[in-house]
Amino acid sequence: MSFTDNTLLARLRQEELQVFASALERIELARGENLHEPFQPIGFVYFFESGLSSEIARNPQGKGIEVGCVGREGFSGLPLVLGVDRSPHHSFIQADAVAWRISATELHKAMEASPPLAKLLFRYIHVFMIQIASAALADGRYGVQQRLARWLLMSQDRLGNELPLTHDFLGLMLGVRRPSVTDALHLLEGKHLIKAERGLITVRDRKGLEELAGDAYGVPEAEYRRLILEA
Repeated sequence: MSFTDNTLLARLRQEELQVFASALERIELARGENLHEPFQPIGFVYFFESGLSSEIARNPQGKGIEVGCVGREGFSGLPLVLGVDRSPHHSFIQADAVAWRISATELHKAMEASPPLAKLLFRYIHVFMIQIASAALADGRYGVQQRLARWLLMSQDRLGNELPLTHDFLGLMLGVRRPSVTDALHLLEGKHLIKAERGLITVRDRKGLEELAGDAYGVPEAEYRRLILEA
């Protein structure tokens, strides 16, 4: 089996992969499919080859906002790696995905047998924590346009130039109402940074998006390069 489409697994040597390769199951996941519900047992860790998943924090009234996203650079189900079987967060598929999944029991066995695997997974969890902190900073200190630019760049990193994203999803990601999303998209389209169609956003000018996002984008990405790609 080849796992090179998942950037994280591709960092492992063949002998390290073989420790748990037989326990991995390749599955397809459709947009909207739940990976885990709040406070419910998490069944699997998912290493993505494609697609995009979102981690959502919600208050008791049901209002939510995205705190992190995962694509082929990493995995979903982080609490299981830490020995925690559930989370207050909701995780679901935002763009159709293909992933390798593994149960917590099998993954813990592999981590015990392979210290390099455990080290790599813990490093990714650190990067994801930085992503959550960056999302909190962006939501509290940057405007909707900058936050939208940041989120589009993160989606492009994982999906490519064509992003199958609806206004409703974007509102959830940004924690704003749909009219605010529409206004922000129109402004970015007017600057020729994107092309927005129903259910699809095409990135036209990545450099322009980076300039608009400014410091709201880049810190988690730099940590990923430093700790995983360049280590």
